[in-house]
Amino acid sequence: MVMRLTGLASGMDIDQMVTDLMKANRMKVDAIFQKKQVLEWKRDDYRDINTKLLTLRNSAFNMKLQSSFSSKTATSSNTNVLTATAGGSAVPSNYSITVHNLASGVSRSSTETLAPSYKGTGSERVINSLGEQFGLSGNVTFTLEGMVDGVAKEESFTFDTATANINNVVKAINDAGIGINASYDSGTERFFLMTSGSGSETKIHVKADAENFLTDNLKLAVNVGADDSNAHMGIDATIDFNDATGLKYASNQFTLNGINFDLKSGGGQTVTVNVARDIDAAVDNIKAFVELYNSTIDGLNTKLTEKRHRDFPPLTDAQKEEMSEKEIEKWEEKARSGILSSDQLLSSAYNKLRSAAMSRVEVEPGVFSSLSAIGINTQIYTEKGKLHIDETKLREALINDPDKVMSIFTN
Repeated sequence: MVMRLTGLASGMDIDQMVTDLMKANRMKVDAIFQKKQVLEWKRDDYRDINTKLLTLRNSAFNMKLQSSFSSKTATSSNTNVLTATAGGSAVPSNYSITVHNLASGVSRSSTETLAPSYKGTGSERVINSLGEQFGLSGNVTFTLEGMVDGVAKEESFTFDTATANINNVVKAINDAGIGINASYDSGTERFFLMTSGSGSETKIHVKADAENFLTDNLKLAVNVGADDSNAHMGIDATIDFNDATGLKYASNQFTLNGINFDLKSGGGQTVTVNVARDIDAAVDNIKAFVELYNSTIDGLNTKLTEKRHRDFPPLTDAQKEEMSEKEIEKWEEKARSGILSSDQLLSSAYNKLRSAAMSRVEVEPGVFSSLSAIGINTQIYTEKGKLHIDETKLREALINDPDKVMSIFTN
């Protein structure tokens, strides 16, 4: 029920007067809200532009790195013998590599099938103890020596054959940290020992095997004895690189003269590796930078020239309640349009970017050049500073004078 109060003598509509006063006050509040909303929209647009400028700055920084222009390719004449990749410091040329032998560690495995390590099948499968598997009693002991980072590491092992099983043996060796790994394949019932690395500084040395557990029960073909002559040693890879002969490496993967090699087979086979500048990679890097520059310039120009619709102020909550979502979306699109039109801060950033793209830089003492010299230029005025690439001219510059191209971007 609405109670309407009127003046006793004047006939004034007090309710309408209050409504009008509240409406006038609401208009002031709405005006403040709309100004606040415009400022928030500006803030959001500034943040978005700042993110784009930061992305462009990071890309420009990356273009100052030598790696953006110094990428090289390495091609092996026989990938069955070796493969190669070129690092940034590799010198373009043809290289002759002869692989005499590969690097290897030491491995020993059971020479025949061992007694079953388990009994039962499926859910009823149970692993045998060493005593059950090999018919042993009491303890078995042995001592192994390996190498870790060029330092000999020795460990003695003792197992109670009544309680320990083959998996316990494997785990104990692997946990010892002596550069020797063990494994057991219950499918073939064979035991395996191998060094964790390769090269002449790896070894498996069985210094003691009191109960002949390793040789008789695990069927490992190993020498036994404390003297170093009983150690089984790994071998280094041996190659010739151009006229440098007898180069040795502990691994089949190594870097030489800025080239990363991966040896596949030995036997004295000779391979030619061609190192060349990767022009495609450099072109792709420059294209990506120019595309990012263009999108940034275009975004700034769009904001600076957007039409401002001053007859579309931000909507109040009351106004939104009377509109559909589609109507609100269309209204706010116009309300947000042009809020940074002719903005001085954006205009300054836009002009500085265009100036930087067109400026001349010193590529060597007393010699100046610019992007246009390597095929990167603006075209029609209406594109507002968009850069275009003459790829043929750019590739020629990268082939004939890569240092000049790099200097234009790095300076």
